[in-house]
Amino acid sequence: MKRAIGLILAGIAAFLLVSGAKCENSPSSEKTMPEIRITIGGKTFSATLENTPAAAEFAKMLPLTLRMNELNGNEKYIGLSEKLPAKPSCPGRIRSGELMLYGRSTLVLFYESFPTSYSYTRIGKIADVKELKEAVGNREVTVKFEAVKTENNK
Repeated sequence: MKRAIGLILAGIAAFLLVSGAKCENSPSSEKTMPEIRITIGGKTFSATLENTPAAAEFAKMLPLTLRMNELNGNEKYIGLSEKLPAKPSCPGRIRSGELMLYGRSTLVLFYESFPTSYSYTRIGKIADVKELKEAVGNREVTVKFEAVKTENNK
């Protein structure tokens, strides 16, 4: 009987350890900032920036042309020369087209969707990702980020 109780308690402790290691989902901001244009090869994508301090600081850096590295068959990344304000949270699931900040200076563009336990700060999201995977390919790629001029920000 003592052995059975010990096994049950050990099982509960293991469950709590495992469930505590996972991050909680974090919804994206409800408000968004203006659009940006992302050009990869000959393809252009529209993205909307999040209403976060990191996205606002990233927008101030535009236009940017970056040579982004390949990682894990699902993302492109680059270390930025400047640190951005970070407020990381775990999305639980990465979605294709999400632009995130890892740490305070690693910009990541995801081109595949997958579950994650890592934490990121949201920067923005590409609206239509149907040609994104083809555009980024499976090696380093040059990506150009530009602000989209509107009546409000000419």
